[in-house]
Amino acid sequence: NYPNPFNPTTTISFSVPKSENVKILIYNSIGQLVRTLVENHFTPGAYKVTWDGRNTSGSAVSSGVYFYRLSTPNFTAVKKMLLLK
Repeated sequence: NYPNPFNPTTTISFSVPKSENVKILIYNSIGQLVRTLVENHFTPGAYKVTWDGRNTSGSAVSSGVYFYRLSTPNFTAVKKMLLLK
């Protein structure tokens, strides 16, 4: 993601080599799901999604370490990001 640390938004870039379902989930530092950012079918290509530092209910989350998990049926990656206010 870029920028990292971020305030107020960060952009997560990813590429899809073949048509498949992609999920990007945001978690806080204790493993609680904060927001489902992406849950959709993608065709091959490069994509960008932006997280605005808000949870599922639309409330701004506090400063701290967050993790995003990008997963497909054949791949999973977890990366760390830092929200500074």
